[in-house]
Amino acid sequence: MTDGQCPVLHDAPSPDAPHRLDPAGACQHAVNEELRARGAAVPILLPGDVPAYAITRHEELKDFVGHPDVAKNACHFAALQNGELPPDWPMGTLATIRGLVTADGDDHKRLRSLVTRAFTPRRVEAMRPVVHKLTGTLLDRLAAAAAADPDGVADLRRHFALPLPLSVICQLLGVDAEYQDRLHELSNEIVSTQITPERAPAANREMMAVLGQVAAARLKDPGDDLTSALIAARDVGDGDSGKDGEETGDRLSEEELIGTLMLTIIAGHETTLNLITNTVRALCNHRDQLDLVRSGAATWADAVEETLRYDSPVSFFPFRYPTTDLTVGGTVIPKGAPVLVSYTSAGRDERAYGQGADRFDVTRRARHLSFGHGAHFCLGAPLARMEAVIALEGLFTRFPDLDLAVPDDRLVPHASFIGNSPVKLPITLTGRP
Repeated sequence: MTDGQCPVLHDAPSPDAPHRLDPAGACQHAVNEELRARGAAVPILLPGDVPAYAITRHEELKDFVGHPDVAKNACHFAALQNGELPPDWPMGTLATIRGLVTADGDDHKRLRSLVTRAFTPRRVEAMRPVVHKLTGTLLDRLAAAAAADPDGVADLRRHFALPLPLSVICQLLGVDAEYQDRLHELSNEIVSTQITPERAPAANREMMAVLGQVAAARLKDPGDDLTSALIAARDVGDGDSGKDGEETGDRLSEEELIGTLMLTIIAGHETTLNLITNTVRALCNHRDQLDLVRSGAATWADAVEETLRYDSPVSFFPFRYPTTDLTVGGTVIPKGAPVLVSYTSAGRDERAYGQGADRFDVTRRARHLSFGHGAHFCLGAPLARMEAVIALEGLFTRFPDLDLAVPDDRLVPHASFIGNSPVKLPITLTGRP
């Protein structure tokens, strides 16, 4: 069932009963509307009937992710530490992986310092000509895919929105082409909330094994890539940090290196894939807004930022844990409870964006939280923005009549309440059928 077909969702027998998140990711915006109406912090049930909470409103989400009594490390996950979760719990990988996204305090500062030295503005900017060249190549392939179809239809995700960020992040990391497709398949499984308990640990093990091979290759034959830089990172850095001696830190451990690579692969292409897809979808469904961009009244960057607010690539993002009982919007979240923050919900919060919060408006130029906030703000945000802007400008310049090939309410969501995007985006290059 798609958002366009969603009924009003009244699944809870009482206001205090937890909402069971649909592992299929259906009807996310309709679900968000009801959850926001229930409060800023709402009890939910994760797969396996694991109790948790979701933060649904903009201001409360912003305050929560920056609160000093909120942690990311799973050592604060009470049910996990107390042995109340099965060892094959499908979401366990996202909670227990060691890396930048799951670190706190001094440990987080150390890891972020190491990653920042490798993930520099200079290194990102150096990818600009790569993104332009790759975009041109993929536009040719998209045209060929549409020409080969009897109805002139091509899947924008498969032929364009996926290979662009996947190729870019793999080049940035120094991942050989032979591993790229499998890494996407595995990352797709890991973020899927429909993955079975049997498959979840297997996907995690295989992902770590593949990335171990990538790291070993770069250790043997270092290059001008992020993996080599992470391996080489020392106290002083790789020449892209500040003054000598300003930062200190140890080399990443092997576990931290693999965990950081895994999270970078997942975040570095899954979210940008969704961002490009969601922006094309929004512009096709709001041709007046596309006209504003084409006329110069707004920019492609404006369209990207509005999509990040209006239809965030990430929905319910795991996990954070209060280190003490914490009151959010009148709801007490117990110490050690797992909490997901809903960027798709916060992006349409009328308290932050007014009565037109559910309207796509490229002239809005409103701030959003889709890249996070505070210490864990996404390091890859500049790269994602650059990729999306180049992709959109190239796509609509080459194919000005591009449109959806099916009604919007027939688009099927990706099977996850973490990611937010249709699993396919059928388009025509010559206008709506």
